This record gives sequence, C-alpha cells and structure tokens, in this order.
Amino acid sequence: MRSTYVTELLPSPARPAEVSALIGADRMPGQGWIDDVDPSRGAVVARLARCGAAEVAGAVATARETFQRRWRRRPASERGSLLRAVAERIRAEAEELAVQESTETGKPLRQGRADVAAAARYFEFYGSVVEALHGEVVPQVGDNQVFVHREPHGVTGHIVAWNYPLQITARSAAASLAAGNCCVIKPAEEASLGAVRLAEIALEAGVPAGCFNVVTGLGEEAGAALAAAPVDHLAFTGSVEVGRLVAATAGRNLVPTTMELGGKSPNIVFDDADLELALPTIVNSIVQNGGQTCSAGSRLLVHRDIHRRVVDGIAERFRALRLGPALEDPDLGPLISAAQRERVAGLVGDGAGDGRLVTGGRVAEGPGLDDGYFFEPTLVDDVAPDSLLAREEVFGPVLAVTPFDDLDEAVRIANGTDFGLVAAVWTRNVGRAHWISRELDAGQVFVNTYGAGGGVELPFGGVKNSGFGREKGFEGLLAYTRTKTVAVRSVADDDMS
Repeated sequence: MRSTYVTELLPSPARPAEVSALIGADRMPGQGWIDDVDPSRGAVVARLARCGAAEVAGAVATARETFQRRWRRRPASERGSLLRAVAERIRAEAEELAVQESTETGKPLRQGRADVAAAARYFEFYGSVVEALHGEVVPQVGDNQVFVHREPHGVTGHIVAWNYPLQITARSAAASLAAGNCCVIKPAEEASLGAVRLAEIALEAGVPAGCFNVVTGLGEEAGAALAAAPVDHLAFTGSVEVGRLVAATAGRNLVPTTMELGGKSPNIVFDDADLELALPTIVNSIVQNGGQTCSAGSRLLVHRDIHRRVVDGIAERFRALRLGPALEDPDLGPLISAAQRERVAGLVGDGAGDGRLVTGGRVAEGPGLDDGYFFEPTLVDDVAPDSLLAREEVFGPVLAVTPFDDLDEAVRIANGTDFGLVAAVWTRNVGRAHWISRELDAGQVFVNTYGAGGGVELPFGGVKNSGFGREKGFEGLLAYTRTKTVAVRSVADDDMS
C-alpha cells in the first residue's frame, strides 16, 4: 500500500505522480486531476484526484458500513493499540513525511519535522487516553439508577485546511477513531498528500479498511459535498467565510459541528516583561509557517514606556531572517500560492495608511526566490486599533504594533476584534497575569510563552468569529462522542410480587 513520496521525484519531476483518493482499501481516481504545486518553486509535484459528490457519497457509505459492522464495538483497548501502532509507523518514516509536508506547503523543513512529530503524538495520545473515556453514574433519583454512557457519533466528516495538513488531519482523525467513529477526510486541494499517506499508514497498522477514508478534490465540489453529506458530526478548519457556509449547510441537516476558524491574536507586552524571552518568541509566533497560522501572533500590543525598544528589537530580528525554499530549511519559506501572496500584498497596501511601515511590505526577490511565492516579513508600527491591519486576518508574515498606556486599555484593544482564538501576556507580575487572563476573550491564553510547545494535550478552539467547539486534549476526544442517559427503575423483590 505504501505510496511513492512525490518528494523522491524532486527537484524536477518530468511527470508528476498521480495520487488517488482512498476509500476503504480502494484507490479512487475521481473525475479528473488537480495540480499540486510546490510553492517554493511554483512547480507541479503531483496530480490529485478530483473527486465530487459521487465519491464523497461512496466514502460516507463505506465509513457507515465499517462503523456498524467492524469498529463501533471494538474495545477501547484494541482501538488504542491500533492508534499507537499508527504513531509508531509515522515515526518510522518521519523524514519522508516531513520532506513531503514541507515541499507541499512551503514551510521550512524543521517545521515540517515538528508537524510530523505532532501527528504521531496525536495518535499516541488518543490511543493512550481512550481507555479513560468512561461514562457517569448519577446519584439515585427516586427508584431509578441512572447511567450516562459516552458513545461515538458514527461517521465523522473532516474538512482540513492547507496550512497544517498533517497536524489537523491527525488531531481530528485520531480523536474520532479513538472514540469509535469512522472518518471521511477532505484535505485542502493545495495540500492533500499527507492525509492520503496517513490513511495508508492506518491501513498498514491494522486499522480496518473503511475507518479512515480520504477524498481529494476542490473545496466547492468535494468539500461542499461532504458538508452536505449524511454524516453524524462535522469538523471544519479554515476561513470564517467558508466556515459560515459549511456551518449553514450542516445546520440544515442538523449535523453538529466543530469550527476552528480565523484569528487576530495579540501578544501583550507590559513594561516589566523579560524582553530577552519575549522578543524571539513573538517573532516566531508570526513568522512560523509564513504567518499562515490561525493562531499566529499577528498583533503586538506594547506598553508605551518600552514601545520604541520593542519595535526596534523586532525590526532587527525581522531583517535578519533568511528567506528561502522550504527544503533549504530557511527561517521563512514561501506563502502557499501566488493568490495568497497577492492577497497579503493587497492587505498590506490597503492598510499602508493605518500605521508606519518599519520593514518589509513587499514581494521578496533574490536568488532562489523568483519562482516561489515569497513575501518579506513585515512590521507596521502605530497601527490604530480600529484599522484594517489591526482587525483583518492577513494570513502572512505581517505584524501590526499598537502601543497602550495602562491595563484597561490593553484589555480593551486585545478584545476589540471579531476574533478570539489565542492571546499571550508578557509580564513578571503574577497577579496581573491572572487578572488579565480572565478578562481576555480567547480560547487559549499564554503567559510568558506562546503555543506551549504544540500543545497536543491542551484544548484548542476559539470564541466569537474564531469558531466554537474544541480540538486537542481530552476535551477533543469528548467532542467526538455523544451521551446517552439510561434510567433503570430499581425495586425490591417484595415490590414485584
């Protein structure tokens, strides 16, 4: 079943590999092919099956049959063992997966390696904690003994974004499978290879065919079909605009959803912050994956007393970043596509009057960059809180800086967008850190850190336009279950005569 990694054909494949969808144990070519482009070089590295409603319906039917006949009654211990075996196989071919992930998305190779490690950890984590997934006993109600069981939904659909395809596929599929569901994955057309390979690895590890299905194709075709399909739960990661469409479609079918959408996350730096710790972390939080991260630290709120010092320090670090093709493991790789680069350039241009451009702001040029989709790391200072750059998710290496004078103003600015995914607070004052953490409208708040090392164990999700529901951690496992309450009337033998 092992596929040929397209990266084995680099740097110049004469004929790009054709990668089919995987339904059960069968390859599905779809109704045509979609080009999969390496954003570092602008070259086609694979052709993906263009599936549509018919293939999605087949995948859902296959998952349904497998759920009913083979998976739902597997003991949690057996499901867990199989998922841990998947993790071992991921680690066994970690370098091939990392090279493929970086080639397809443009992220530096060390970030691709980190994504592979996280993907393995998701399968290991959920394969380990599933045996702790117990129901509850409600204290006796009259003559009734009441039990609350946790059961799988059935068939779960997963529409995956292109920025972290391996991680997002692994985190949702592993939790769903652990809970006893069967999955249908629709990866983004820009980055589908990792999801297909994970499905192959699952089969090789002994997960029954039909548990882990991958349908490739365009969002408006295969993605729309999965959103409208008769699944029992739907998880979506992507933009707010598409998320609204997916949620509306699922809502018409009364399908519960988990929505992980956009963000405009602030790093809030107080005048007592440890800048030696804060500055490199803040830079990484916006340039990681080219800023194409829902939880990117794309706003920097700085106490006015240290404003100039912080801006100068960030600018110095931005100018020192090395741009280059993903497999050269630079500090900053390309954006995912020419269209995304144009969008970022347009937002920076439209927002140029919103602040003072300190560095960057242009398409990056130079040796090794001309054929890819590179954009300079961009720092804009004195950005008004109600301006375009302060409110719009750019999804590129663009950091908007806004000074503040006191604690109340910092909270007001931080909460002043339509998003609420992540926030970070940099201060040595423990009381201040606890107080502001309660006041921030965000699904995750970090103090003197950002991202907490990947956070496989940490519930992740947002409020407001950043979505609803939670992935990751034990909370993510619970999301792939539903409860059933069973009340049993208990009577003494004398009462039954």
